[in-house]
Amino acid sequence: MNKIILSFLLVFSSISVFSQIEKYPVFKECETVDISELPTCFRNQVKTAVISELKVPENLKKDNFKSTTNIIFLVDTSGNFKVIYVNSPYKELKEEVERVFDTLPKITPAKYNNHAIEMQFVLPLKIPLEDNEEVITQKEVAEAMPEPKEELTFNEPKTTLFPEHKSELNIPFTHATYNAYDAYLNNASNSHTAVKPYLYNEVSEYVDLDALKNKLITPKSTWFGRKLFNEHMAYVQGKDFWFTINPMVDLQLGKDSEGLKTYNNTRAIQVNGGIGKNFSFSTSFYESQGRFATYVNDYAESIKPAGGNPAIIPGRGIAKRFQEDAYDYPVAEAYISYAPSKHFNFQFGRGKNFIGDGYRSLFLSDVASPYPYFKISTNFWKIKYTNFFMWMQDVRPELTIDGAYKQKYMAMHYLDWNVTKKFNIGLFETVIWDDANNRGFDINYINPLIFYSAVEFATGSRAGNTTLGLSLKYKMKAITLYSQLLLDDFRVGEMTNSNGWWANKFGFQFGAKYYNAFHIENLFLQAEFNAVRPYTYSHDELNLNFGHNNQPLAHLWGANFREAIGILNYTKNRWFANTKIVIGKKGFDFADGTDSKSYGGDVFADNDNRGSDYGNKIGQGNTANVFIGDFQLGYLVNPATNLKLFGGLTYRKFDPIAPADGFLKSNSTWVSFGLKTDVFNWYFDF
Repeated sequence: MNKIILSFLLVFSSISVFSQIEKYPVFKECETVDISELPTCFRNQVKTAVISELKVPENLKKDNFKSTTNIIFLVDTSGNFKVIYVNSPYKELKEEVERVFDTLPKITPAKYNNHAIEMQFVLPLKIPLEDNEEVITQKEVAEAMPEPKEELTFNEPKTTLFPEHKSELNIPFTHATYNAYDAYLNNASNSHTAVKPYLYNEVSEYVDLDALKNKLITPKSTWFGRKLFNEHMAYVQGKDFWFTINPMVDLQLGKDSEGLKTYNNTRAIQVNGGIGKNFSFSTSFYESQGRFATYVNDYAESIKPAGGNPAIIPGRGIAKRFQEDAYDYPVAEAYISYAPSKHFNFQFGRGKNFIGDGYRSLFLSDVASPYPYFKISTNFWKIKYTNFFMWMQDVRPELTIDGAYKQKYMAMHYLDWNVTKKFNIGLFETVIWDDANNRGFDINYINPLIFYSAVEFATGSRAGNTTLGLSLKYKMKAITLYSQLLLDDFRVGEMTNSNGWWANKFGFQFGAKYYNAFHIENLFLQAEFNAVRPYTYSHDELNLNFGHNNQPLAHLWGANFREAIGILNYTKNRWFANTKIVIGKKGFDFADGTDSKSYGGDVFADNDNRGSDYGNKIGQGNTANVFIGDFQLGYLVNPATNLKLFGGLTYRKFDPIAPADGFLKSNSTWVSFGLKTDVFNWYFDF
């Protein structure tokens, strides 16, 4: 299989290399040179014109500034020059570069099949200017500019290295990446940030995605260098279609303080593409083997499915045994995305979704395994309205019949309303039901505008499980405040009595994000507090809980907890540093045989088996104090695929009263490093 995939990649890579050609823009002085010499002539003309006209600002001279500044610019289809980005901390130099490029003459634009196209370039400019006196060579052209490539067999040219930016594809959801986008989105008057993943084309209305990645491009002279550090592995484009093919990896080595050597060996392939302007598709397949820190392995085995497989890898899926103490866990994800107009998008696939502006979500998170879903997004006026229809399963032995896992269904909608330019309200509702009385996927919930609670009541008081939610967000220039309130079940009279009635099931979240903190570019700070009452998300019908594959669908900790989170992210060019601290208290059930009652922390437990009707409070039962500190430092190898080289340190102190199922008392440190294509979130903070 690995040989087949490798051959497949080599074939398409060869297509990408040998079937591409373009004609560079032409200065008047270059009209008589051979086409093979046009790149050299073009670059020499640009370099000579810029150096002869540019005046180095006085403050750079005073600072004795010596460096190479990369200038990203383009020649448009009319032959005009436009500066996209100047990699310099000096505002004066940026302004001078823009002035100089405005003086350049209009030239003959680049051509593809005799059609004018837009072409982008990187000009490395050395300061002092005297260091640029050498004549540029053809080799320097190749090193200085990742060459745009056009297919010989098609009529439509490519104008970007990143075709996905104009597509209906999802931007892979990782918190660090989205925090960078939110810095732009939250300064826009009518953007929506709660439902994730975002679509590329909706983010591109507010963020110049090409410019963000172009400024990270590093000049490479070889095909392999460009593919490894700047581009998609293979990129094919036709008149009405395009697709990219990328290998992906998650290769990690490490060791925890218990002496366990850890590793992860993921090899994957991803194909993204588009047909026409409105239809996009993506498919990914991951083949993985791994052994994690002791506390992760313990938890993975505590949620193992019926049928003999030893574990479920949190957030990924069911694992089989690999060697003696490791796991083999394949994962497949795919979706199609169609937008018939600017107001609608329809997606059908297998993957994960997230609702909220926080690091955690009390509505829907991405901490569980992938699942099938159908999503409808409607955008108009100041409103974004999202409908989800999802298929989940329960893998516990008591619900497994003849080796088949018990299925259940979910319908969910979220109304996101920008009341003002700064203030946003979100309304959330979901319902869970199963195949009781052979009802299957209940047609009552297909209506995207229906009120689920009323339908549940009409179809039988125990026909499903509904929850409601409210979110509020307030945006300032550099700070965003956000919150969530989740209502599973409550009775007003019992709440006002403050007597800890078990069925007052709710959770709340408060948080703040600070972008470019303290006027430091790309410094991000976040503080968040979450609390969820006992028995929230659970039900006395075992299959109607808010979970999937033995993992919660909302907060990773389930229920019966409170936690505080602090996050710091910083990026400088391709370098990044991420720090996170989690402090919390959670109540577990007892696993030592002394007490068989449910204390409301396990969303899969039967809440009829509760310890008490009254006097319930957060942290009850087998109380555990939790502290997690995580630090990661790394380098972005390829901005096109989000390939990262990293090293990390995780410290976890977990102190329960007694052993809990899958959670033993521990004081552990986990050191790891590796190379990964960062396209989803790993959650080890439990």
